[in-house]
Amino acid sequence: MKLSRYLASLGYGNRRDVERLCAEGRVTHRAGRRLAAADQATHDDILVDGEPLDMPPGMVIMLHKPAGFVCSTSEATRLVYELLPARFLRRTPVVAAAGRLDRDTSGLLLLTDDGPLNHRLTSPRTHLPKIYDARLAADLRGDEGATFASGTMRLEGEAGALCPATLDVLGPRHARLTLTEGRYHQVRRMFAAVGNHVTALHRSALGPLSLGQLPSGEWRVLGDHELQALRDAFASAGRPPFSVPRSAP
Repeated sequence: MKLSRYLASLGYGNRRDVERLCAEGRVTHRAGRRLAAADQATHDDILVDGEPLDMPPGMVIMLHKPAGFVCSTSEATRLVYELLPARFLRRTPVVAAAGRLDRDTSGLLLLTDDGPLNHRLTSPRTHLPKIYDARLAADLRGDEGATFASGTMRLEGEAGALCPATLDVLGPRHARLTLTEGRYHQVRRMFAAVGNHVTALHRSALGPLSLGQLPSGEWRVLGDHELQALRDAFASAGRPPFSVPRSAP
């Protein structure tokens, strides 16, 4: 693949923008020579303005989403993409959120330009556990855990029962809920169904992945060991394996 096309696919501009970068001598080989738009080079050997390229196609990003941001690409409000390099939204394919956290929910959000992996992560047949910390408007009664774990609970407007969920009480108005599905506003609706109201919600883990010490508003690319842990989690859930390509021009 020609350099101009490859860099354009990574969001460094359109083909003409990349050709201009090359003509200005801003695209170089790691060995020091200038690269032309029609050249080919290995991803890791290409520098733009002296800096290595962003990750190649197939990258998976973990973002610690703050409350107040939405996961859309087009709403007229604060988008999670404001927390990422602008190039990520110009990549082809675009870096898209794998599932959503609503505006008022903070925590772990995965984004990827790998369409099949995104579909796998968001599929209702992929029962990866998701852990949420919820702050509540009223004290817990004490029977919520049994209700959530019953496998018979139904949300208003839905015919199918919820999968069993695990509730850990952390305080009178503080609970941790582990789900294996992801219905619309599920945690908020579950607590509403038992007469309570969620005042703050935070997702701390998804499958084998956890935020750890990643600060709010920051992001990082998943490492190979984390991708392998994700593969293992899919395998243990009876889902087909996936591969994350590391393409080069």
